[in-house]
Amino acid sequence: MAKCVKLYSNMNLDRNFLQQEIVPNDIKLLAIPTTAGTGSESTRFAVIYYNGEKQSITHESCIPDGYMLDASVLKTLPDYQKKSAALDALCHGIESFWSVNSTEESRKYSSEAVKIICETLDSYLANDEKYNGSMLYAANLAGKAINIAQTTAGHAMCYKMTSLYGITHGHAAALCIRKLWPFMIKNMDKCIDPRGREHLSKIFSEIADAMDCATAIDAAKKFQDMFNDMRLRKPMWEEKDIEVLSESVNPVRLKNNPVHLTADIIEGLYRQILREEV
Repeated sequence: MAKCVKLYSNMNLDRNFLQQEIVPNDIKLLAIPTTAGTGSESTRFAVIYYNGEKQSITHESCIPDGYMLDASVLKTLPDYQKKSAALDALCHGIESFWSVNSTEESRKYSSEAVKIICETLDSYLANDEKYNGSMLYAANLAGKAINIAQTTAGHAMCYKMTSLYGITHGHAAALCIRKLWPFMIKNMDKCIDPRGREHLSKIFSEIADAMDCATAIDAAKKFQDMFNDMRLRKPMWEEKDIEVLSESVNPVRLKNNPVHLTADIIEGLYRQILREEV
C-alpha cells in the first residue's frame, strides 16, 4: 500500500490510476516489512485490488529508497501468517531460480534464500525467536531475486485462488507449485527457455542442492512434505471453479515459465491441485 501511495501521489485524482501513465516522483520511502514473506521492500512490484480483482503493479520508481529488517515485528505474527508468508518467500526463491529471466545474480539470491528457508523453517515455525531475523533476511533475498527474474506459472495460477477460496497468497502459491514443479521436471522436452533443456536441467539440480536434496524429484517431494507438515486447510471447490481458475491465468506471467503450459495442461494441473488431500 505504501508503495502505491508513493507511486500515485502526484497523479490525476479524477482518473483511474491504473489507466494513467506513471510519473516518477522523488518522495522518499522507507519500508519496514511486518511479515517474512513477500520481500516487497526490495522489489518494483505492488498489488492492489480493483473491482475485486487483484492487479499487479510494476514500476521501478516504487522501489523503496531504503528498508529496515526488524525481527521483533514477527513476535506476534499469527501462526497462519507465519506459515503462508514463509511459503511465499520459498516460492519466490524457487520460481525466480527457474524463471527464463534468471541471471547469475538473481540465482545467487534465489539459492541463498531457499537454503536459509529450508534450514530454519522448522525452528521459525516453532516460535524460536532467534530465527526471525533469518527468515526476514531470506524473504528479502527472495524479493531481490524476483525483482530481477520475476515469478512464473506458480504465481500466475495462484492469484484467483486467493479470492475464490479466501486463502493467503503464499498458501495459494504453494498449492500450485507443489504440482507444477514435478510436472515440469517430467516434461523438460517442453522447455521454452532460450538457454535450452540442459540449462533447465542444471537449474533443477541447483535448486535441489540448495534444498540439500540429491535429485530434482527429491527436492519437489521435500517441498510437498514441507507444505503437508504445515497442515493448511484444503480449499472447498466445485467443478465450475476449474474453468474460472483456468481463464484467470495471466499469459504474460506464463512467458516467464521455462516449460510451455497449454490451456489443457493448466486445467489438468488445477484438477491435481484441488483434488489431492492436503
